[in-house]
Amino acid sequence: MKSVKSIFLFLLISSVISLSFIDKNKSNVGLKIGDNAPQFSLVNESKSIDLKKLNGNFVLISFWASYDAESRVKNAILNNAASKMNNLQIVSVSFDEYRSIFDETINNDQLDKADCFIELKGNSSNLFKSYELNKGFTNYLLDKNGNIVAKNIDSKQLFSLIN
Repeated sequence: MKSVKSIFLFLLISSVISLSFIDKNKSNVGLKIGDNAPQFSLVNESKSIDLKKLNGNFVLISFWASYDAESRVKNAILNNAASKMNNLQIVSVSFDEYRSIFDETINNDQLDKADCFIELKGNSSNLFKSYELNKGFTNYLLDKNGNIVAKNIDSKQLFSLIN
């Protein structure tokens, strides 16, 4: 168990360090700030979510997969930050193709399972395509009308935009 935690800690630290070397143009692909977010519905073990019904709230949609260290780390950090904000609903969507891997990742990353959803079709799902994630996982902050107001943000930017 200690070795698993050590490996995760190593991945976490190395991913955070690598974030500073990411191509800043990455945020220019796919959906853009000002776009209306594509609608979707998902179900997990404890609730269902319909993006359309979340209008009236700020929503952070975080797309990730357990095999993508960068997106996984960002998702864990954003989930932790979002849990401290009352005026924000987080929707964490994994594109893992195996529920067992998803469940293990949720437990290891200590995420609130109620806010986490899995799209078992992975990269071939309609959700993956509608959010144009073929250039990499990202996150979107939606305003109360479902419009994208920020993309690929970190927890510091999230706090400044919501508070």
